[in-house]
Amino acid sequence: MKPGPRRGCAPVAAALVLCAALLPPPARGAGPRPRQACATCRGIADRFNQGLADTAKKNFGGGNTAWEEKTLSKYESSEIRLVEIIENLCDSSNFECNNMVEEHEEHIENWWFKLKKKYPDLFKWFCIETTEVCCPAGTYGPDCLACRGGSERPCHGNGHCDGDGTRGGDGSCSCNREYTGEFCLDCADGYYSILKNDTHSVCAACHDACKTCTGSTDEDCKDCKEGWIKNEEETCVDVDECAVEASPCKDDQYCLNTNGSFICKACDASCVGCTGEGSGKCKNCLSGYTIEDEKCTDIDECNLGEKVCVRENEDCINTPGSYTCVCSESFEEKDGICVQTVKAGEEVETLATAPPSAGHEDL
Repeated sequence: MKPGPRRGCAPVAAALVLCAALLPPPARGAGPRPRQACATCRGIADRFNQGLADTAKKNFGGGNTAWEEKTLSKYESSEIRLVEIIENLCDSSNFECNNMVEEHEEHIENWWFKLKKKYPDLFKWFCIETTEVCCPAGTYGPDCLACRGGSERPCHGNGHCDGDGTRGGDGSCSCNREYTGEFCLDCADGYYSILKNDTHSVCAACHDACKTCTGSTDEDCKDCKEGWIKNEEETCVDVDECAVEASPCKDDQYCLNTNGSFICKACDASCVGCTGEGSGKCKNCLSGYTIEDEKCTDIDECNLGEKVCVRENEDCINTPGSYTCVCSESFEEKDGICVQTVKAGEEVETLATAPPSAGHEDL
């Protein structure tokens, strides 16, 4: 099979995917296939290099050194070693990888036996120069044009070039968050310039209060972020959203101011509305609580003058904001009354009790 830089689409089903991958896109950057073809080829080159490492001095170690060197020299460039490496280039489920290896197996064999010493970089020879599915770093597209900012420092080192190193993409820059502009030389909102010339730009973060700025402090703000406002000294200061008469939070929450914003936090369980954290900041107390020492404190219903658990053989247990009535020790609830627990082989007289009281939980 005569190797060439690109194959025509043969009427073989297994080669259709690869053929489509290797054909130039209808427009630069159209679709992901040129990028995928390059990624596949790069993976093959990486796996091949790993195979070289894995098979180095394979099956040799100890014994006759002269014999080993002679035998190893033959194995190093042998077809046996090549086959071992090729067999592990692709996972069985990787359709595109297996197609590419099958399609270009003659190229790989030719490089192995004849061109390896002249072109030691398999990725460059196979993926860029022979199959033409990749480009050198810093270039993109069918013709491997230089990325914006130049191939040496695409996007001036401040972003990513679309299609970098592949036959796809359009070479445009996706800037890092600090930078903006076609060439990633301008500072984005929230950053200011430390250094800028025709080839380099360095931007640093503004103060938290600044949307745009000329320096690092809150006095260098050109515009304030939302939640900040300029004072008489033209410094951006925090707006206290919690200081307004109508709280921005729900009735069962209190407002906590933060730099540039605020958060709403839940009131204490004893409160009906509150102005801050804890039972001492309640506007009113929840039912079952009362003001004591300027705090909403649980009412111990079990120690009130009037008995709340009125059934016979029944005890009162206080709970936060309420109470519970339970049968006394050695008694159990049965048909709405507390009866003595019956042990095996014993009989006891049932003690009738008054009907259960309302307004609390019986166990």
